[in-house]
Amino acid sequence: MKKEKYLLKRAKEILKTEKEGLEEISKNLDSSFIKAVELILNIKGRVVITGVGKSGIIGRKISATLSSTGTPSFFLHPVEALHGDLGMVTPEDILLAISYSGNTLEVCELASILKKRHIKIISFTGNLESRLAKLSDIVVNTKIPKEACPFNLAPTTSTTATLALGDALAICLFELKGLSSEDFRKNHPGGSLGERLKVKVKEIMLTDEKIPVVSEGTLLEDAIVEMDKKRLGCVLIINSLQILTGIITDGDLRRIFLKYKTYSNIKVEEVMTKNPKVIEENRLASEALEMMEKYLITVLPVINYDQKLVGILHLHDILGKGTFKFTV
Repeated sequence: MKKEKYLLKRAKEILKTEKEGLEEISKNLDSSFIKAVELILNIKGRVVITGVGKSGIIGRKISATLSSTGTPSFFLHPVEALHGDLGMVTPEDILLAISYSGNTLEVCELASILKKRHIKIISFTGNLESRLAKLSDIVVNTKIPKEACPFNLAPTTSTTATLALGDALAICLFELKGLSSEDFRKNHPGGSLGERLKVKVKEIMLTDEKIPVVSEGTLLEDAIVEMDKKRLGCVLIINSLQILTGIITDGDLRRIFLKYKTYSNIKVEEVMTKNPKVIEENRLASEALEMMEKYLITVLPVINYDQKLVGILHLHDILGKGTFKFTV
């Protein structure tokens, strides 16, 4: 029992230490953070993030958060950079270097090289007098009172605080860019089904050359070639005005082959299912799924307000294959 009490007490002390670190970061936040946001907001390239060890792990997370919230970014390991990966950095990029001590050799070497290439450098460091700070155009102070480690050595509070600062940077940029929840969902196509169903049909439908479609008057054998090529289990039939007039599915083909001895001269309008179920492009994916369940179908032609065919939606685009096929 004494051990259990000690563990709970110690865990709370550690969390309190990390909380104090966040409070210190917040207290020291100044115009350098604003300058960092404005610099990133106005670049044409990407935010290249670098760091070693625990700082590198935090850098990867910050890079991922920036990218998913609309700020292009990638993580560049300083050692790999010094052995060929520097070619990934373009003149339009900026460097965000993370080092609590500010004297991490590999990070400073990378910053020094990029500074000579006139790449702008932002640093997250707890040492404003460090080599990295002196190499940087903008220095954001990440100094914390102490680490949660009993020896004040293992990066704990400092990494938590740096991660939170990265979140603040990403969300400020996200809001300044005027992005919406729709934009966020487009960057997270593999999210939960609940989120998937909130998007509009036009965001996930297949369009243009991906639509299995033929015109009225097409021979059935040519329609079968189109069906096989697009591999959606159907072919759509349109008239000269691009209005959908029918559909032929794999199931229809089986019935056709049983009914006719030959199909070499049959035209699609003779055997198609007329007036198939459709959905309007601005309806929600959830409505499309409801229709598919109700009518026991796996594909839905998509039309616009003029009733013209503009796409096709497959059940897999809602539920399966892991991701949406966004057309934007």
